[in-house]
Formats: sequence, C-alpha cells, structure tokens
Amino acid sequence: MRDQYALISWQKPKGLNLSNRRRRLDPEMASFSFALQVNGLFHNHSISHSFDHLKTFLSSAVKKISVRTDIAKTLKNTSNRMLDAFVDSTFQFVSQPLLPSQKNFAPVEEIGEAVQVVCIEGIIPVDFRAGVYIRNGSNPLFGGLKYTISIFGRSSHIWVEGEGMLHAIYFMKDAHGDWIISYKNRYVESETFKLEKQRNKPSFLPTVEGDSPAIIAAYLLNMLRFGMVNKQISSTSIFEHSRKFYAITENHLPQEIDIFTLETLEEWDVNGAWDRPFTSHPKKAPGTGELVTIGMDGQKPFIVAGVISADGNMLSHKVDLKFNRATLIHEIGVTQKYNVIMDCPLTVDMNRLVAGGPLIKYDKEGYTRIGVMPRYGNADSVKWFDVEANCTLHILNSFEDGNEVVVRGCRALESIIPGPDQGLNKFEWFSMGFKPIEISNKNSNGFTQEGFLFARVYEWRLNMETGEVKERNLTGTDVSMEFPMINEDFTGVKHKYGYTQVLDSMASSSCGMAKYGGLAKLYFEEQDKTLPARDGKKGQLIKVEYHRFEENNFCSGSAFVPKQGGVEEDDGWIISFVHNEDTNISQVHIIDARKFDSKPVAKITLPQRVPYGFHGTFIPMPGQA
Repeated sequence: MRDQYALISWQKPKGLNLSNRRRRLDPEMASFSFALQVNGLFHNHSISHSFDHLKTFLSSAVKKISVRTDIAKTLKNTSNRMLDAFVDSTFQFVSQPLLPSQKNFAPVEEIGEAVQVVCIEGIIPVDFRAGVYIRNGSNPLFGGLKYTISIFGRSSHIWVEGEGMLHAIYFMKDAHGDWIISYKNRYVESETFKLEKQRNKPSFLPTVEGDSPAIIAAYLLNMLRFGMVNKQISSTSIFEHSRKFYAITENHLPQEIDIFTLETLEEWDVNGAWDRPFTSHPKKAPGTGELVTIGMDGQKPFIVAGVISADGNMLSHKVDLKFNRATLIHEIGVTQKYNVIMDCPLTVDMNRLVAGGPLIKYDKEGYTRIGVMPRYGNADSVKWFDVEANCTLHILNSFEDGNEVVVRGCRALESIIPGPDQGLNKFEWFSMGFKPIEISNKNSNGFTQEGFLFARVYEWRLNMETGEVKERNLTGTDVSMEFPMINEDFTGVKHKYGYTQVLDSMASSSCGMAKYGGLAKLYFEEQDKTLPARDGKKGQLIKVEYHRFEENNFCSGSAFVPKQGGVEEDDGWIISFVHNEDTNISQVHIIDARKFDSKPVAKITLPQRVPYGFHGTFIPMPGQA
C-alpha cells in the first residue's frame, strides 16, 4: 500500500558520495537528495498532510538553493573585484601619442542619425548604382590606442587593434530619379565593446606587442576576468553573404550588421558549426556562390578551412589543414575548382613568447609556400608549392589558366604586422616621436630596394601537373601598392584589370603610418612599354595607369563599383574615402575607371572627418536598382 505513495523514485547516481563532506551544491546530488526526502514525506504521512509538508519542504529547499547560488555569485563577484583591483593598482594605461602628421588616425565620435549630404562637386552619374558604400576601420575607444606600464614590463596595442567603426554613404533615388545622399557612422558593438563601454574605461590589457612577462600576465588576467584573451575588434573589413552583412577581423567570429541602421546584430557561427576565428577576406566560389573561409588559432589545429552553403545556413565542409605553425593568414583565394592558401612566415607563437621573444613575428629566413586545395579537399589533397620568401597579406585574384593556377597579390619583403622594427622597442619609438620609417633605399648598383610598407604587385604561376613555379614582379619599384581590388564579378576567373591604392612614400615615412596618395589601374594583358624595368628585365612589367589625389590628400577603403549593364570588365567606377589634411575635410571621390587619370566625376563632402581605415565595399540595393 505504501508503494503507491512513492510517486518519485530514485536511483543512486554513479559515484555518489553519501557523506556530509560534499559542501558545494552539485545538481546531481541535489536531485538525489530531493527525491529521497520527497519519498520519505509520502511514505510517512497521509496525502493531504503530505502536500502541506511538501509545500513547506519546497519553500525551504528553494531558499537554500537561492542562498547557495547567491553565495556562489558573491564569491565570483568578489573574485572579479579583487582581480580588477589588482589590475587597477598594478597596470597603468597610457595613451599612445599621435604626431600632428597622424591627426587623421585619431578616433571620432558617432554622428547619430544619418545626415543628408548636400555639398557635391561634379555630378553623380545617372547610371551609377543605388546602394551603400561602406568602409570599416580602427576607431579606438577612450581617445586612442593604449599601452600599459606595470611591474611585469610594458605591453602595447598595435596599430590595427582599435574597435571597428563603420562609415556608410547611402546612394538612393527619389521618385523623380534624383540622387539622395546620406552619411552615417557607428561602432561595431561586439560583446567586448559593450563590456568596456559599460565600465567606461580601458579594461582589456594589451596582449600583442611588448615585454614577454607583461604579455603573459595580460593573457592570464584577461582570461580570468573576461573569459577571453583579446578584444573582439571587428575593424578590418565588411563582406556580404546571402544578403546578410558582416564586419570582421580575423581574431574572432564575424558580427552581423544591419546595413541600414549599422546596428550590430549577433555573431555568425554558421548555426554553431564554426567554432574559431574567421578570415577577414572570405571568398565566394565562382559558379556556386558558396563562401570559402579559413581560420587560424594559436593552438592546434592551427589552420582550418571551410565551405559555407550559398544560403549561409550550413557549413558544408570543414577540415584541419594540419599546419605545424600558426600562420597569420589574412586572406584566402579561390578559383573555379580550388582554394588558394598563402603560408608565409608571419606567425603567432606562444612558445616563442614564453621564451622571451615576440608573440607575432615575421621570420625573413622562414619558408613560404602556396597551397592549392580542391574545394572539398583535405590536408593530404593540398598541393604545396615552395616560393621565394615573402609576406603577402592580400590576394588580388587567383584563377586557372590551362594546367596552371595563377595567383596575383601584393607581395612584400617585410611585414606591416605588428609594426616597424626600428632597432628600438615600441616605447622608445614613442618617446622619440616616431623615428621615420625606411620604406625604400638605393643599393650599391643604384636600384631601389624594398623596405617596410613597400609592396609590389606580383604573380605566381603554379603548374598543377609538373609542380613548376614561375614567379615575377608585375610592377616596378617606383611606388608601393596595397589594398588591391577588382571587379568582383571576376573573382576566381581570368581577368584583365586590377586596382590598388598607391602609397605616398614621403608622407608615410615621416609619420610612421601608411598614407595612400593615389590609385593605380593595372593592365595585366599589356606590357609597360616605357623605360626598362628597374630590376633590369625589359618588358617584364605590366602597364600601370595612375590617379593622383591633390597634395596632402590621402585615401582609404577604395572599392570598384561595376556599371549596371556594363559590357567591359572595367565598365564602372572606383569609389574612395579621401581626406584633405590641410582643410581637415573628408570626402568621397567617384572616379571613372575607363578615364582613370582624369579628375573625379564627383566629390561628396561629408559632414564630419573620417579617419583613415582599412577595407571598403559597395553593396548594391536591389530595391533601388
């Protein structure tokens, strides 16, 4: 008869300790204890009395659990407050100084609601596309980048580490077909952005550059306080997939953005299938529309490649490429059949850091190779080609040409990350007011040699049958070229044209930061017919056409905008943010790609200064097309 009252049965959980020594509230133990006591209630009393006792018991149990939970929270909060107090008393945050020549690298405030732009010089073409021109870039909270001083030494943010801020220009037409132009900016509000904003002070300790003990201490303290080592800055680029838009830096997951309000929505992990950082430059596979990505980590597996379905809902393929080093891979390439992987000796190495060396280092003596991988291949299917040592962060394009895979990119012999090596530590460089950077110099034969910030457009031809490699410079040593772009309709297929930003060597050298004073148009199927190449090989270089900005005007975030109904690959415009350092006025320039050396067809003056940033893109608006 009594068994009918035993409404809740129990089994002893595996490994259960029945003594009173267990002090922490364990969920399994709590459920066992609850079942045992309820069984006792029903066994010893009538049903009516049992319910009264049950109510009393439940009330008491809930109070006990609540008290224990409060104790756990209190202990955690106390621990966090102690850690914060230790950091506040031990680490001093110091703003990195900016020279007058670096004033447009300083952050700006959010402008609020979109502002209509009325000051337009020239005419926006009638057949220019309606859409959004948007650029990402570093805009550090609390006045600028920081470094810290502590008993462990010093550690510093590097120049790419500020929080991401999006700057957007909206090109819309009214009912009469007239252009309505507006501007808006907004921070990418990652979880770490919101955390520091709520605290209203710098909180994450710098973890990339500085003294080894200081960086290790920063790693540990950031992890203990916030559960992560670095901030989620999302400041490098913005990309589109399946009509959703994402801000990204390759130290974390993409952040989805509402393209109209610039509101940050949520992290994109492909429905939980992608669990690591994401390249700043994923690529859409030609023909299928799948998104090809790659992600690096400081611990094994170092490099993982992935293919995301065209609708963005499924991770179709994910594979460990079994690297033996944590290569910093900024961009992946695609062709119609293959993925292209640049493995340069720019690495992240915790063992090197613990031994007293830098966390991020470009090893000039290290090996460089290019991997060609079938779209859905694995580590064993990658065909590797050894090439001359270099540091290539940006791939201009890659495609198949007969038996060869052709890769074009901006190849440098130094790395711009983490920053210039001046034979000084970062903090001595600060105190000296930024020692000028040597971008290039003359060798004993009178030819220009490449230094920091110097990159040339380069081509590798990789024979998939013989394994042969043919490589060559496509541009000379007169100018440095970076931030390449093409008509994206030709991503992964053979193309005739490319475009880059052109470094102003004098301005960049004197301020210690890259400033781009012009643009270049590259003609891959035409040779340079002027003077012999500076490296002595006549006819090797391609034709280049330049668009120069006015003196002390510098650009960022340039992008190609294809013309609606365009027939030729270069039917379209280059659009770019341009800042005049003499007037402190920022504009957007629109340049006809087929009349490249002519004046801009339109200059749009913006309502506030736009700091120099990184990558931009133009997103057509289907409803306005």
